[in-house]
Amino acid sequence: MVDRSFDWFKQAVWDLDQAIRSEEDGFYEWACFIAQQAAEKAAKALHLKLGQEAWGHVVARLLRELRLP
Repeated sequence: MVDRSFDWFKQAVWDLDQAIRSEEDGFYEWACFIAQQAAEKAAKALHLKLGQEAWGHVVARLLRELRLP
């Protein structure tokens, strides 16, 4: 299986940058939404890097389900 963790992480960084710019421009609802997306993608990137599957969209749950070495 191909390791796509970097792709997920790169997208998370892009989303976070977008959230920061949206907040600066006063688009608060969009900033909140895209910041959540960034956190979700970063958590899923970590799951993939550790060879784990991640399902769902609740960031707290994704982090709780991490099995760290």
